[in-house]
Amino acid sequence: PDITVILRDFDGPDHDVAATSRSFAGVAGVPVLVATEVSPDPPVPPTAGVTVLSLRPEPHRPPPRPELAVRTRHVALVPDGARAAPALLRRMRNLLEAASDGAVKVVAAAVGRRRRPRCLEAEVDIKAWTVRYGTDHHPAHHGSLCGALDGAPLVLLLRTRDLFSLPFPLTRPVVTSLSLQASLRGWRFLLLPDAFPSASLPPPSPHSLWKTQKSLEKQHRDLLDRFGLKLEVLPDGRQRWHGCTKDTPRCFGTIRSQTPSYLLAGRWTPPCCLRALRLTARHVLAQLDAAGVRHWLEGGSLLGAVRSGDIIPWDYDVDVGFYRQDLPKCRWLAAVAATGQALEDPQGFFWEKAAEGEFFRVHFSRTNRLHVDLWPFYPRQGGVMTKDTWLGHGQDVEFPERFLVPLGTVAFAGAVAKAPNDPRAFLEFKFGPGVIENPEYPNPEVRRLAQDV
Repeated sequence: PDITVILRDFDGPDHDVAATSRSFAGVAGVPVLVATEVSPDPPVPPTAGVTVLSLRPEPHRPPPRPELAVRTRHVALVPDGARAAPALLRRMRNLLEAASDGAVKVVAAAVGRRRRPRCLEAEVDIKAWTVRYGTDHHPAHHGSLCGALDGAPLVLLLRTRDLFSLPFPLTRPVVTSLSLQASLRGWRFLLLPDAFPSASLPPPSPHSLWKTQKSLEKQHRDLLDRFGLKLEVLPDGRQRWHGCTKDTPRCFGTIRSQTPSYLLAGRWTPPCCLRALRLTARHVLAQLDAAGVRHWLEGGSLLGAVRSGDIIPWDYDVDVGFYRQDLPKCRWLAAVAATGQALEDPQGFFWEKAAEGEFFRVHFSRTNRLHVDLWPFYPRQGGVMTKDTWLGHGQDVEFPERFLVPLGTVAFAGAVAKAPNDPRAFLEFKFGPGVIENPEYPNPEVRRLAQDV
């Protein structure tokens, strides 16, 4: 009598909401809420104890407040097709109340015996836009303690106050949504070996299965987009990407005051953007190498290479210097310089002259403008390297040509890149002593690294 059942995960015309809600409403004293943005079709007939709760904001009604519709201490999130098992529901409630580990916030039980849920660990790194899953199994007296659960049909029971303390309490798919939010709060799931009965339904048609799968995939993508997660690392090491590609724009807009929008939100460069920058950098460096163009990593890109062999985690482009007199050796640079027109190479990378001055850019694609900046330097009298365009960044200083004669190498973005022969001295000449050991954002006056570490 102190549990409200919420039906949230259902979709399409083949749903079983009417029968599922009737089954749980038949348990004495258990109200059932069918929570949905769009009324179920076919509709749920009027049934005692069952209320359809609209989550869709409408201009002529107060905003949806599902927490006001729940008056019980506990809530059970029930998937479509489950059938009530009053004794199991009561046992879940009692185990939750008796849990000595305060981290156990959710008691879970499978629906049906066909697919057993997996006990997982989830590490959500908001700053890196990434969630990493691992398999885990901590035996408990009544089941398994888990940090997260996979998407198998489950009944989840938790305290009402805990559910509605979450920023996304009823976001679908429910199991994944709660697992990600639980991970960020250190919550644990107690997964029982018991299972709720499932409905005996006729097998769906292939077309219906296809539609259901597409709907689930869309829900999953929408959920990760809402949570700001661009990369999933699965327990077997496979990666699922949800960010930008060659066919989409990059994940952030125009850079202002050397500070991209994600830094203002306390995040670092999205992993899809870093991947695109690495691919573009390796392509450009290979093209310059093959053409015999003398070149080297510049500025923050060299700094990242010396620190970690990679792009700085919050950087948004790659900087490469090259000898201006070698420009004709690279056919892509020569063509852009001769015609003033941008061009796309056979691998889909987009070469152009920068609008801001006398330098060049190579974009990940015509659509995705993550890029490598190519800076043409030339020696002036006295053996000092200079260039024609200065943007006022820290690395915008002339430097002795001796740093480039001969050129050295460093590991960078999964490749070996040309670099000044004394990278530390070169970087300290440009940025000052200690720049390698003391990282900082590009414009500390706008945001400092200490705010996010």
